[in-house]
Amino acid sequence: MEIIMATELEKIKHLRDSTGLSFNEIKKALVESGGDELKAAEILKKLGVAMAAKKSARSVKEGAIASYIHSTGKIGSMVEFLCETDFVAKNAEFRKLAHDVAMHVAAMKPGDDKELLAQPFVKDQDITVQELINQSIAKLGENIQLGRFQVFEI
Repeated sequence: MEIIMATELEKIKHLRDSTGLSFNEIKKALVESGGDELKAAEILKKLGVAMAAKKSARSVKEGAIASYIHSTGKIGSMVEFLCETDFVAKNAEFRKLAHDVAMHVAAMKPGDDKELLAQPFVKDQDITVQELINQSIAKLGENIQLGRFQVFEI
């Protein structure tokens, strides 16, 4: 019994770390998937998409600008991310998202935002940039949108 509970807690912790969703949402997904962590992750991914769609109509009046300069000093980027409140704009998770996408932009040099959002994320090829943003929306509970971005290269 203790081994089963420890395994279940490990699954919950792993899913919580990877999605940032609540204990109750993770528990429901594990029950629905029959305890299969991969199926639960897919269920939670769909939940993140649904949450993002639900919040997409909310206005975004705050945000942050992040930059990334490669160690060579010959390429860099700036990215604007928008959110609903200054509370989220100042949040470390939001700022990490903006910085990670700025790094992605410098590495992949997308032509437009549609291309950028569809690209596999450089730090995790299993998700797209849009899915990364959807995860942040689910974690932070606000509408988050990509604003402008620019690549600078010598």
